[in-house]
Amino acid sequence: MGEKAIKKIIAVASGKGGVGKSTVAVNLALALAKNGAKVGILDADIYGPSQPAMLGALGERPAFENGVLQPIERHGLKSMSIGYLIDAEAPVVWRGPMLGKALQQLLQDTNWGSLDYLVIDLPPGTGDVQITLCQKIAVSGAVIVTTPQDLALLDVKRACEMFVKLSVPILGVIENMSVYHCSQCGHAEQIFGAGGGAKLCQQFQCEYLGAIPLMMQIREMTDSGTPPVASAPDSPYAKVFLDAAAKLVAVLAKQPKDFSSSFPKIVVEHTKK
Repeated sequence: MGEKAIKKIIAVASGKGGVGKSTVAVNLALALAKNGAKVGILDADIYGPSQPAMLGALGERPAFENGVLQPIERHGLKSMSIGYLIDAEAPVVWRGPMLGKALQQLLQDTNWGSLDYLVIDLPPGTGDVQITLCQKIAVSGAVIVTTPQDLALLDVKRACEMFVKLSVPILGVIENMSVYHCSQCGHAEQIFGAGGGAKLCQQFQCEYLGAIPLMMQIREMTDSGTPPVASAPDSPYAKVFLDAAAKLVAVLAKQPKDFSSSFPKIVVEHTKK
């Protein structure tokens, strides 16, 4: 019998749709892997799974071996999503309790192997999936994704308050779409305002992990299944994610508690015949 565990589970959340959370999640996971870590990503957005497309794995089906699902691997990243198990255009019509159960099954019934980090791409909002994750799974902490404008911050603050109430550490904030650089003249313009991420960090006393610019290359590469951290790691639009990942690792290293012994439900056991 052999046991393999996940050392750190990182939830990537926003509380609001449309802020680029899934784009940040996949590039952050790839950045952690670029630093030599063993990394997996779990797409917890049951209603709108996007990681299969972002990883260039649409239409893939995970193998089922020894009673567990085998994750789909792309760019050195192990991944699991409800999108691998249903047709791409099939709607998921489930009530809240079923969502929480589906998340637990995707996590526990996947042969993740030995991982340093498992990144969980959470859906928008503060509903059943988020509560199940925090109450049933030993989450090391949450990374909050926001855009600078006040309207986004209203919803994002609710997500932060949820994590505080559920005793989940907020590891830091990533501000997406922070600035736009004109491709013709290079002029920088803060289309969505400025300072939102910094204000959030000050209010919740957490680390400012970085600002991701509004760049067409990030959107095009990620949408096409070749995220910039994987396909253009030396580019300026990949560097922002690599820098954010380095800061995140530093924050995790300062955590006083070791969560690695708290994962009895996600241990994969193989019995020799």
